[in-house]
Amino acid sequence: MNKMLIPILFAIGTALFWGCYGPTIGNAQTPRVYGKPLLPPEGWTPFKPYVFIGIAYLVIAVAGGLVMMKVKGDSFSFTGAHFPTMKWGFLAGTLGAAGALCLTTAMMTSRGNALLVMPIVFGGAVSVTAIVSVIRLHDLSTVSPLLWVGMLVTVAGVVTVAMNTPHGHAPAKPKAEAAETAAGNSSNVTQAAVSDISQEPRET
Repeated sequence: MNKMLIPILFAIGTALFWGCYGPTIGNAQTPRVYGKPLLPPEGWTPFKPYVFIGIAYLVIAVAGGLVMMKVKGDSFSFTGAHFPTMKWGFLAGTLGAAGALCLTTAMMTSRGNALLVMPIVFGGAVSVTAIVSVIRLHDLSTVSPLLWVGMLVTVAGVVTVAMNTPHGHAPAKPKAEAAETAAGNSSNVTQAAVSDISQEPRET
């Protein structure tokens, strides 16, 4: 089996899971009244679903990680030579949690618009990874100019995907707002009818 097949499959799995993450968390947005988000105590902030994102991480990452460590015969020591696993693992987890908070907030404040947010997330993540890799090299002379071309293509791709992804129907208006709209439309129709009658030529 090709040694690159397993990492590619897991990378595809990451894309699938994170691709579904945005639309899923978009379902947790607070209700809107007259187009504005409902604030606490009737509504909620992005931090409420974020708590359960953390709980999911806790259950899957901590419990699952400990189980798999046991299955693979790993030790439970995080000191000495094993200290980098704790240091860099915690740092990576912090970055992941901060990213999840940013993504959750973006989804909450964009009315769950995953079509806008997710292409920016994935396109931007690729570019940031490339920039970090360049910084770690400490030698810009070895960087191919095609890297910067690729970043521009990524930006163009993000914009293209966001602009051409099919959009669903607009959410239903609240009853009060719908009633006001209907009343306004009825008033406009009445005014138009009166105007037409007044403009009709009178018989002499």
